[in-house]
Amino acid sequence: MRLLANPITCTKKILVIDKEQKLQNDRTWCYWEAGPGFFEPIVTKQWDELIFYSNNYSSPLNIVPYSYKMIRGVDFYNYCLRAIQKHPNITLLYDEVLTFSGKTVQLKNTIIDCGNAVVFCSLYKPAAQQKGRHYLLQHFKGWMVETEHPAFDTEKATLMDFRVSQEYGASFVYVMPLTAHKALVEYTLFTGSLLDQHQYDAALKHYLQQFLHIDAYQVSETEFGVIPMTSAAMPPIQDGVYFIGTAGGQTKASTGYTFQFIQKQAAAITANLAAGKVPFAGKSAASGRFKIYDNTLLRILAHKKIPGDEIFARLFKKNKAASIFKFLDNETSFAAELKIMTTVPQWTFIKAAIAELMKGTGA
Repeated sequence: MRLLANPITCTKKILVIDKEQKLQNDRTWCYWEAGPGFFEPIVTKQWDELIFYSNNYSSPLNIVPYSYKMIRGVDFYNYCLRAIQKHPNITLLYDEVLTFSGKTVQLKNTIIDCGNAVVFCSLYKPAAQQKGRHYLLQHFKGWMVETEHPAFDTEKATLMDFRVSQEYGASFVYVMPLTAHKALVEYTLFTGSLLDQHQYDAALKHYLQQFLHIDAYQVSETEFGVIPMTSAAMPPIQDGVYFIGTAGGQTKASTGYTFQFIQKQAAAITANLAAGKVPFAGKSAASGRFKIYDNTLLRILAHKKIPGDEIFARLFKKNKAASIFKFLDNETSFAAELKIMTTVPQWTFIKAAIAELMKGTGA
């Protein structure tokens, strides 16, 4: 989509290979953004007011200049496909990728000779775990809940509700109300392993009854996802292939946030290609000092040095939400970052940061 929006790259011949057609709403992206974004035409709903809950601190969040936005997967797919269909220089091929390199792509039903083409790949396949690296999963199950009677405040969304059980690790629910009768309710965990499906269901049922006081409802849609949270390096280029998205290191290790980092990467790649440069000249979601911050928090969460709900409660209690958002976008100054660091248990974070720095030098 970024290539099509650029007058220099929009005429390039492009082959898009996907395993299958996207016909259903299988996922939802929620993210914060200041002003209109690249995919603004398909934003389902946006909120200017968010709420944070924990057992020790709860408060509405002032997120100016940001808005919190939602895009439904099916709307995204249809929007992109309509644009693609207007360009005869783009070919869509539905097949399963078996092996790939910068020279050939082996599909289930054919082989693609790449010739002089630039090859991008977003297929994420977990590598063998490396000693000394941290591995967590952000896993979540969401229900689109519909009620007969009004049950939701459409002007306010719940960013994080940590009042749910923390027995498995850092766990929270977020609630995105679309109408007074309809909302996406999603149960999310940062842990080392997945739960059984009935455990996600039980947690969602309990949350609806205990905190939203909803007993009668229908579930019109269900989504489930797993996002890797790891300090392990992901090579951006391998065997002549440029990796993008999560496979290219665009998932922020400490939080799992990915959507906006992918937007930054796609914009940078397009600008580089249009200028005749190599595709990668931008930064990943984990680079420089932000990589140290991410790995430090990941170490604390993985080793349960401080409960995740306590960390986020401290951050939102002692900092403006907009400052936290900017920090999580890797867009803050070092001075702003130091201020944020003073609001968490400093000695625990300092020890974790030193351990990460020592490990980075081979110690």
